[in-house]
Amino acid sequence: MATAKAQASKTNRIEKSDSVNNNNWIKKDTMKDRFFTWKQFADGFGKEMVSASEVYERRKKDGIKDYAFATYDFVFISDSKDKLDSLGNFLAVNYGYKINETKKEDEYWELAGDATEFPVDEDNLRYWALDLYAKGYEFDCKLDGYGAMADPKNQNFPDLNITLYDHYFELAMDAYNKRNFGLAVINFSTAIKIKPGDPNSWYSRAIAKDELHTWKAARRDYDKAIELAPDFTDAIVNRAANKDEAGEYDEAIKDYDRAIELEPQNAMAYFNRGNSKFNKKDKKGACEDWIKAKELGADYAQKRIDNECN
Repeated sequence: MATAKAQASKTNRIEKSDSVNNNNWIKKDTMKDRFFTWKQFADGFGKEMVSASEVYERRKKDGIKDYAFATYDFVFISDSKDKLDSLGNFLAVNYGYKINETKKEDEYWELAGDATEFPVDEDNLRYWALDLYAKGYEFDCKLDGYGAMADPKNQNFPDLNITLYDHYFELAMDAYNKRNFGLAVINFSTAIKIKPGDPNSWYSRAIAKDELHTWKAARRDYDKAIELAPDFTDAIVNRAANKDEAGEYDEAIKDYDRAIELEPQNAMAYFNRGNSKFNKKDKKGACEDWIKAKELGADYAQKRIDNECN
């Protein structure tokens, strides 16, 4: 008897159409006059995840259950009022955060505000914090702390009725399109709690996690999406890109091979497979794939052909 397979709708998920190495929203900036340097950002990334776990554990000890709503306040610091004002404006317009007036505190300028409420568990708090940490770097400001009041006698939780699946999915899509990747992860996670068998939520959450440079967690979500929908070509291509970025070129090529088997006209799969082959020093194979990608309409392949195939 044939086994039914979950299918991945193309009308209700993130469409990631860029090529491999797409995680460029956090750009390495080595300007000497930066307040928050790339080295400080990179060195602190793991520490920020640990800090979020510590904040979560304190919340748990206070008797707050997982997925209870909380509204976190936060503080950023920088050497420039203009930088903080720009960050504050972005967070107000795109995230809907309440932003206070930037003030001078000792040697630094300081910006404080309040986030919108979200259901908190360890993962949700971690991704919320990582997103703020990364946004701070983008505006040359440093996330200096955050916290929330905890009242175990007054806990509210999101409604996880099956009829609200589309609601949370659309909230996640809206957050992603506004570059609020932390809230996107949170809302996709809520959608997954409601309907864990839909591969689109796992796939879309993987993309949001990739944007926040948590590639191992993103890989697990791609794996789950493909487990639920084995012929989910976009998920296979994105997982391959994830593997390429991790230096797993042979495994990436296997995924690209599978994607091309499923969709022989998939220009991105050819282009990205060419990149992986080039990373393996297979220049001939890379050029063949880039030329094929160009024939299939991937005009962006021409630059690689011009630079590497003459």
